[in-house]
Amino acid sequence: MARAIWKGSISFGLVSIPVGLFSAETRDEISFRQLDKRNLAPVGYKKYNKQTGKEVELDDIVKGYEYEDERYVLISDEDLKRANPEKTQTVDITDFVNLEDIDPEYFDKPYYLAPLKKNAKAYALLREALKRSGKVGIAKVVIRSREYLGAVIPHNEVLVLEILRYPHEIRGVDDLELPGDELEKMGVTDREVKMAEMLIDGMTAEWDPSKYHDTYRDDLMALIHKKIESGQTEVLDETPAPEVDAEPKGVIDIMSLLKKSVEATSKHRAGDDEEEEERPAAKKKAAKPAAAKADKPKSARPAKPRARVRKSA
Repeated sequence: MARAIWKGSISFGLVSIPVGLFSAETRDEISFRQLDKRNLAPVGYKKYNKQTGKEVELDDIVKGYEYEDERYVLISDEDLKRANPEKTQTVDITDFVNLEDIDPEYFDKPYYLAPLKKNAKAYALLREALKRSGKVGIAKVVIRSREYLGAVIPHNEVLVLEILRYPHEIRGVDDLELPGDELEKMGVTDREVKMAEMLIDGMTAEWDPSKYHDTYRDDLMALIHKKIESGQTEVLDETPAPEVDAEPKGVIDIMSLLKKSVEATSKHRAGDDEEEEERPAAKKKAAKPAAAKADKPKSARPAKPRARVRKSA
């Protein structure tokens, strides 16, 4: 069963809804151990006292705020709550706004909010009111030792707390060399724009997050298995990887590239449509046998990706 990271309540107006906060993401990263290349022994890290050089046990480590050089105020976990008990236990909604009014760069990290004990009615009431109004709640919440800005967003049956970045945390674009909107001066023609629109139209599809996964992870696992099969498990191959030109050399004929892309997309779409029409429903490609699937190492199989919540259901 999922374990709550934080327990408190959603507060708006005079309404208070007890909830738990749960992580809404899972990482499917390949884990590497750091090793000493001389004998392949794992490299460990120790927390040690900088005066004595001796290792310090976790239970003996406390938080300290340095108010003067080498002078500290000790702060306990209870002190963090004591500073403002209400803030540390409340998702305090201060405003309701349209989700589309929040620029994408503000979104940072999602969490699930779930009702605690017998508070399903109040939770469902807020969720349905947000859905019908098309609004999201802008809230403040303290997690551990920091106050975050967040958006309470309804998604199917769950309320999602999407942590937002504060404006000062978003870097400006003034130091970036960006093209302006004077297209004619840059040689961008209306014909090229229309051709690009055709390409976009030809590549438009329904949003289906299940069709996307980390293909680089698959490639890296394939290389790892290749090393295992060839017995090269303890040999470092430091041969330089092939370079890929980030910037194509010479003059780029945008129109020619767009035409080729549109033609290729049209042929691909037409082929898919014909294949669907000719393929009888009973003869659709069968799934691989369970035994064949089991032969593939678990670590090599990509996990089903999770969709980031961005709009109300």
